[in-house]
Amino acid sequence: MDDKKIFDREKSFRYNGDDKFKLSKRPTAATDEDLSKTDIKARIESNISTLQDLQGKLYAQNRFGMLIVFQGMDGSGKDSMIRHILSGVNPQGCEVTSFKVPTSIELNHDYLWRIRRHMPARGMIGIFNRSYYEDVLVSKVHPQLILNAHIGDYSKLDQVNDDFFADRYKDINFLEDYMQRNGFMVLKFFLHMSKDEQKNRFKRRIEMPDHNWKFSAADIKERQYWDDYQAAYEKAIKNTASKQNPWYVIPSDDKWYSRLCVSDIIDRRMKELPLKYPDLDDASKAQLENALDELEKN
Repeated sequence: MDDKKIFDREKSFRYNGDDKFKLSKRPTAATDEDLSKTDIKARIESNISTLQDLQGKLYAQNRFGMLIVFQGMDGSGKDSMIRHILSGVNPQGCEVTSFKVPTSIELNHDYLWRIRRHMPARGMIGIFNRSYYEDVLVSKVHPQLILNAHIGDYSKLDQVNDDFFADRYKDINFLEDYMQRNGFMVLKFFLHMSKDEQKNRFKRRIEMPDHNWKFSAADIKERQYWDDYQAAYEKAIKNTASKQNPWYVIPSDDKWYSRLCVSDIIDRRMKELPLKYPDLDDASKAQLENALDELEKN
């Protein structure tokens, strides 16, 4: 690999919220890099090794934590992304949470209640496969869900308007700023896939026997709302991106390339934290020396 030719993926796919953002203008395929699959896989393995070292320091130091959020349309590769790029991480220091349709118990609380219960502890990497953003995405496309949740005085569809979601964007921004102020880095990835690629992946789920289990008729039904979801994602990203907590819009028509981008960005951002293995004080060092002496005697 020629490091001089490595593309700055962290900078190129980052959105800080400081300029105009059009999701339709963001690439769904690699346009600035021409890498072979062999080269991509080799780079991913290198990134996984680096992440393994960084995660060990994060866990041992126990001062910082990390939350990684994955969002994307059905079929965009969230599950396989998590399996591949976190394959070298110690399970003891990592927790993956997949957020499905809220349960009746969850609906009896505020919409962030189920999220807060799964926030990572210090020293941990928390992975959200879908997240609190579903509450400004699915519920924006299907506002009836808000009424079904029996929230306060909200009883009519016209109440679930732009002002309602503007308040939710504020909630989310506060939550992420709060996490950041308390030593937790928040990384948000939108796996940006084209409609044609989604169609191809759904066809493979139907036509390939070992992929049948992935197929859901609900995915096909939701596909008819593609444009609505793209608009909802665009608004969510525009209203919740900041320099402290940017969004990364990852080209995801090629799953291997998207894995390279995400693993590269995670490593780059984790290196911003002052991670190191804890230093022992003199008393602890003396205790280790005594223990070593005892072992030598026995």
